[in-house]
Amino acid sequence: MTVHGFGFPQGRIEVICGPMFSGKSEELIRRVRRAIIARQRVQVLKPAIDTRYSESHVVSHSDVRLHASCVATVRDLYAAIHPRTEVVGIDEAQFFDEELVAVCNSLANRGMRVIVAGLDMDYRGLPFAPMPRLLGVAEIVTKIQAVCMECGAPASFSQRIKGGDSTVELGSSERYEARCRRHFEPEEARQMELLRARAEVLRVPTTLDA
Repeated sequence: MTVHGFGFPQGRIEVICGPMFSGKSEELIRRVRRAIIARQRVQVLKPAIDTRYSESHVVSHSDVRLHASCVATVRDLYAAIHPRTEVVGIDEAQFFDEELVAVCNSLANRGMRVIVAGLDMDYRGLPFAPMPRLLGVAEIVTKIQAVCMECGAPASFSQRIKGGDSTVELGSSERYEARCRRHFEPEEARQMELLRARAEVLRVPTTLDA
């Protein structure tokens, strides 16, 4: 492995993010397959919790597949990486905890290309840990938009149309839709928070404000 700069091996973090149905997993698969064609040593991992389509593959919503290892925790992920691996692909990163950021940094510092795909926001429209910090430390960030199921505009939000109020609830088109900002409707508490913030911005100053 060639050494560059101030004594650190060449390596980088790439983050692919966006709402559901935007093609994040498909883009991850595309990049990994190109690395395989280039005869690089590749490992692909995903959280064990994600069993929607397959327990042994990364699967896009359009059924594009790539073999992957399932790991329960970030520590299991780190332990599974072979020292000679050159490219690491991690799908559904939002399901891992904040420790993933330190692990991705460690792998990149060891000279590995780390490609991470995940939701940047949850169903409430709030940043989905650990994605915000990964976006901050990544050399390359690709934010992909989906198509709003209400109006066809570019969509950046994942609308939960069925289910409870838990942050993590697995599902596909039977439970979620992609929505643009105009048609995104988070749960009631989050809607009230947004309405209060909007009202404060639009509030007409009174003599008491002077």
